[in-house]
Amino acid sequence: MAKELARKLINAGVHFGHGVSRWNPKMAPFIFAKRGNIHIIDVKKTLKGLLIAKKLLAEVVSSGKDVVFVGTKRQAQKAIEAVAAKCEMHYVSQRWLGGMLTNFRTVRARLQRLEQLEAMAEDGMLDSESKKQASRLKREMRKIRANLQGVRNMSRLPGAVVVVDAKKEYLALREAKKLEIATIGLLDTDSDPDAVDVAIPANDDSIRAIDLILNELADAVAIGKTMTAARQEPPQRPRRVRPRRPTLARAGQEQAQPVDAVNQAPAPTEGAVSQKAQTAQQEPAGKSEGTVAESP
Repeated sequence: MAKELARKLINAGVHFGHGVSRWNPKMAPFIFAKRGNIHIIDVKKTLKGLLIAKKLLAEVVSSGKDVVFVGTKRQAQKAIEAVAAKCEMHYVSQRWLGGMLTNFRTVRARLQRLEQLEAMAEDGMLDSESKKQASRLKREMRKIRANLQGVRNMSRLPGAVVVVDAKKEYLALREAKKLEIATIGLLDTDSDPDAVDVAIPANDDSIRAIDLILNELADAVAIGKTMTAARQEPPQRPRRVRPRRPTLARAGQEQAQPVDAVNQAPAPTEGAVSQKAQTAQQEPAGKSEGTVAESP
């Protein structure tokens, strides 16, 4: 399976990096060779980073947390939206607003404002406003919808952030690092691998490469959801049949033993009774004689 995935990565062109003059020296461990003036990315390192990222996403989603996909560059916008819709997660494809994570309360307030404007549009209240006021409100609604439509259903901070081109999405990575949120980045040879927790070295300008890697990550999110469903299902225990209490049984046996012992004891014979009676009569007489003889 790993060989097939590596073949798909090569066919998608993930191994083509940037020009030599644009490279970041920190990406040297992920570079395989140099062809002309272009760096070639090591596909083994790409595959390794992808597998680690899939495992991390499965663990994050299985714990009940969400994932945010971030890709505002033109090559990644459609792929980000499609993958987020596929795995039912959140995304940012137009613009990362400063403070989207660190100032999440304000973001939620803007989303409530969007719901208010949409309700006004549905009720026809915008049409009753003046032409200038209605135009201003509609423009505000379009702006909020364009920037925050992907995180509209995000009611809490995510457990992981996936970015395409870590160099461009540095604001999202800084906020996630400040809040100790796990980060996964698709990095080209001009990026800094220290900016993310899990680096996937690949060509971030190829639409096919971005689409392939993001779909693999979406499959990991789906696996994490199945793990969450399995954890939430309570195990069905077999019905327990309670046996008779052993203490009561032993108590009944102990009470029955003395009765049986009395019933089974042999009755005394007539000879034994007469002998006991004679012995009882002789003992007082002997004692009295001994007492008289000893007196002076």
